[in-house]
Amino acid sequence: MKKEETVDYHIKSTWHAISRMYNQGGSVKGITASTGFVLLNIDVEKGSPATKIAPMLGMEARSLTRMLKSLEVSGLIYKKQDKKDKRLVRIFLTEAGLEKRRFSRDAVIFFNQRIRERVSNEHLDSFFHTMNTIVETIDEYKVSDQIELIENEQTH
Repeated sequence: MKKEETVDYHIKSTWHAISRMYNQGGSVKGITASTGFVLLNIDVEKGSPATKIAPMLGMEARSLTRMLKSLEVSGLIYKKQDKKDKRLVRIFLTEAGLEKRRFSRDAVIFFNQRIRERVSNEHLDSFFHTMNTIVETIDEYKVSDQIELIENEQTH
């Protein structure tokens, strides 16, 4: 099978193109695509528990910790202990963080509008259905099944 015939090749190459586009646009405001996505996933009014942000973005907790530290040093976020549960730390946006969040939101909206101008609702519905099926397949995926399949193919 050629790489161009695999699902993951198309997902990865498309994601890299999207990320590159957001990084180029974000460089004007001094942010990256990753920074923008983190800012977009912080609740503006209530803040967001640090432990909830990584799963929403599909990030490892360690990577998010480094990014949050960088965002804090840059003055885009601040941390505050939860009033009810002192073990919980909430992440809030500063004024500068809100400004960069608005920029990120506008960039995402603009990109999605451009896609919707070129791709029919029917094709988008099919795309969303396909992507959801891929995620469901990944969620059901067992490494042990893959290993067993490979071992069986090698013995034949």
